[in-house]
Order: sequence, then C-alpha cells, then structure tokens
Amino acid sequence: MNLKENLEKSMEVLRSGGILLYPTDTVWGLGCDATDPEAVSRIYELKQRADSKSLVLLASDLDMIARYVREIPEMAIQLIEVNDLPMTIIYPGAIASDRPEPGQTPVKDRYLLAYNTVAEDGSVGIRIPMMNFCTELVKRFGRPIVSTSANISGEPAPHCFAEISEKIKAGADYIVDAGLEKGSTGKSSSIIRIGLDSTVEIIRK
Repeated sequence: MNLKENLEKSMEVLRSGGILLYPTDTVWGLGCDATDPEAVSRIYELKQRADSKSLVLLASDLDMIARYVREIPEMAIQLIEVNDLPMTIIYPGAIASDRPEPGQTPVKDRYLLAYNTVAEDGSVGIRIPMMNFCTELVKRFGRPIVSTSANISGEPAPHCFAEISEKIKAGADYIVDAGLEKGSTGKSSSIIRIGLDSTVEIIRK
C-alpha cells in the first residue's frame, strides 16, 4: 500500500480505539488516540508495563501542544525552533482526564489527554515528529497520538521492522507498511524536562 492508503487505514484504527504499529522518526512505535484511556490501557497490557509510568505522545505542532498543556515554557519554544533531531520535551501541567474510581468507566474527551498517558506529577512527554508519515498522520488526526516503543517492557526497542517481536505484531490492530520506515533514525529521541521557569533537565541525550 502507498502512503495515502496507509494513512487512511491508520486513521480508521485510531478513530475506532485500536492500536497501531507504525514507524516513527526514532524507532518503531505502538500508537493509539492519546485521549482514549481504554486504548491506552491496551497498549500498557501489550507492553506488559504498569500504567503508573507515562507515555511519549506525538503532536503536529506547538499549537496542538498548547491545547493539551496549561502553559508552554518559553525555553521549550526556543528549543523546538532550533532543533534538528528528534527531541521529546516533558511539559508540566498536562490537561488530562481524571483517573476513574474502581468500577467507573474512564472518560474519553478529545480535549483531554487520557489520564494514563500522564506522569504522577502531572507532566507529559510530547514530541513533534520529523518524518513525513508521522507528521501527516498526527496532523490529519487532529489530536496527539501515543508513541511508545514497540517492545515488551524491559526488552530492547526495535530499531527496524525486522526486530519487532511476533507478540507485539499480533497485538496490533494495524501494521503500517514497513516500506514507510524510511526517515526513521533507528535511535530513541533525546528527552528534556523543562520547567515553567525555563529550567532545563536533560533526561536522555
């Protein structure tokens, strides 16, 4: 399938609460609608990872990020403007749904990040991707999507499609054409935490 067909099928899966296995500008990722707590839970289950950990999200641009965090630090804007490599920024003050009480159904609201994408301190890691497929997908979808490495927790992240385990492939509702992985670096992004006072902490280079 070509780029257009892969984008259309990926959009169907995201809208229906499904899980996507797709190439990103870094490594292969598992993705879903970042505002859908139940879809996010399925990714945690597939990765065998506790949902007390946060997930990296992809956004199309600063305008999209601004809709899901209370304030974008000035330093983050400056870094994004000059950055030329994949970079995930941890923002304080995510705008997210509340964790449901036991027995309650999680709230899905396109204007709120799913509670289980956010760290316990209320921060969230977001990256603006540098790859045609990802950029176009998030732009078309209109809200952030999850982008967590396509591996079982504790195992190495897959640098290319050939390294993805069969268990991960079987758990995805749609696998994007491996021919579209051109543009992936095969390396994890840098991670930088930025405070509202523009203090910078490098988590991963």
